Amino acid sequence: MDTVGMIIGLIGGLGLFLYGMKLMGDGLENVAGEKLKSILEKVTSNRIMAVVVGAAVTAIIQSSSATTVMVVGFVNAGLMNLSQAAGVIIGANIGTTVTAQLVAFKLEDVAPIFIGIGTAIILFSKNKKRRDLGNIILGFGILFMGLGVMSEAMTPMKDSPAFKDFILMIGDNWILGIITGLAMTAVLQSSSATTGLLIALASTGAINMSVALPVIFGCNIGTCVTALLSSIGTNKTARKAALIHLIFNLAGTLVFLPLMTPLTHLVESLTPGDIKRQIANAHTVFNVTNTIVMLPLINYLIIIVNKLIPGEAEIEKVGAAYLDDRLLETPVIASGQVIKETIRMANKAKENLDLTMRGFLENDEALVKKVYENEKIINALEYDITNYLVKLSKSDLSDKERGIVASTFHVVNDIERVGDHAKNIAELTLEKIAKSLTYSKIAEDEAKHIFDYTLNAITIAIESYETGDKFKAESIIAVEARIDVLEKELRENHIKRLNDGTCSAHAGAVFLDLINNLERIGDHAMNIAEAVLNKHR
Repeated sequence: MDTVGMIIGLIGGLGLFLYGMKLMGDGLENVAGEKLKSILEKVTSNRIMAVVVGAAVTAIIQSSSATTVMVVGFVNAGLMNLSQAAGVIIGANIGTTVTAQLVAFKLEDVAPIFIGIGTAIILFSKNKKRRDLGNIILGFGILFMGLGVMSEAMTPMKDSPAFKDFILMIGDNWILGIITGLAMTAVLQSSSATTGLLIALASTGAINMSVALPVIFGCNIGTCVTALLSSIGTNKTARKAALIHLIFNLAGTLVFLPLMTPLTHLVESLTPGDIKRQIANAHTVFNVTNTIVMLPLINYLIIIVNKLIPGEAEIEKVGAAYLDDRLLETPVIASGQVIKETIRMANKAKENLDLTMRGFLENDEALVKKVYENEKIINALEYDITNYLVKLSKSDLSDKERGIVASTFHVVNDIERVGDHAKNIAELTLEKIAKSLTYSKIAEDEAKHIFDYTLNAITIAIESYETGDKFKAESIIAVEARIDVLEKELRENHIKRLNDGTCSAHAGAVFLDLINNLERIGDHAMNIAEAVLNKHR
């Protein structure tokens, strides 16, 4: 095979390997679904649990870089503190060794069987879960087919004088090996891809463990590049999380450099004559041991990054707190974040309803000012959530996630309208104060009565949307019907007061506008609850 043919084979094999890994990871992620979400929510201040979570998530999505980028997104969104993030990042290094262990199996010859079975399931199954299973099997087959193509393409390299000279240089100069592994992983954006290339090369007999080990160390450092690039433009805490990843892997490499010979002897004794398994085991031993050594030192890692990047995270911006484009790579997580952000927006609208009604009844301009400030936040959240939903809708979503995206578009619009009606009441308050309008005790009690029902309606709507509780959502029907009846009764009562001369025309118009706005808020609360009920139909 000539040089051009070798390069073409290597590129093609690597492309198949990476595509197979992504297909398998996406399939596993979709099958895991809500479990993946619950796994991440189990991250607490317990560092061992954080490590386990990081390892599990990475084993599912088949990429430590993707997990670390996700963690940077969580930290940037304020969902995870630095200590939790450090644990998950450390665990991700263990999770990524699963791919290397899989690749070390000699399955190239049976890869076509996996490809055939996976393709058949995808083509002939209409069930989404079965198609995801098909993607896992197909990805598994393509991954090993790519490995086989790479091995075949690199076979002639062992006889190349230039390659032999390069291998001798790495054998005598571990720094060159580390730089090689770092550069390869930084370019490929995957330590698993670098390990796969190493295993493919080792299967030709071209390299031994003394050459492979420094490259493995380098690929662990190179995998940090993705997270570092991802942290650009994030808050300080997120940048610190990415830096912890780099320091952790650098420190691990420095600890292991004097132990290269014992480590080589260890993995060679575990699987004599099987260089592929030796490389996979070296990768696993390095990351597991590094975790055991560094886990008790997390506080010191945090102190170091706080010195390197001084200061706390910036004050939260007006817009979204939970949304981050880095999370779009994992749609099941991103859709969960959208729900959290939408609930935050809904609670802000509910707060505005309470503030604006108190402002109206108490003639309090300070409360009106707060309503206007909150309205800016509500509008900013509507813009951010809608834009994020558009991006999310272009991802590979499950049927459930697609339903969440579709319904949330409508829910966000209804919440924004609740905010608008609260602002309308704030404007009525300013008019009432400016023109010194007064109301009888009966009128004020009536206004409070319909407000209580309206506040109850929006509370039910938010809680049913947050929990997906069908029965709670159904309970709003009676409340909203009562609001409609009250609006008509209060309108008739107030018109009667106008006719009796116990209320001025101007004050009457403001009162009627008030109860109309409250009734419209009830309608939008009903719409939000309807979105929950539609999921159960």
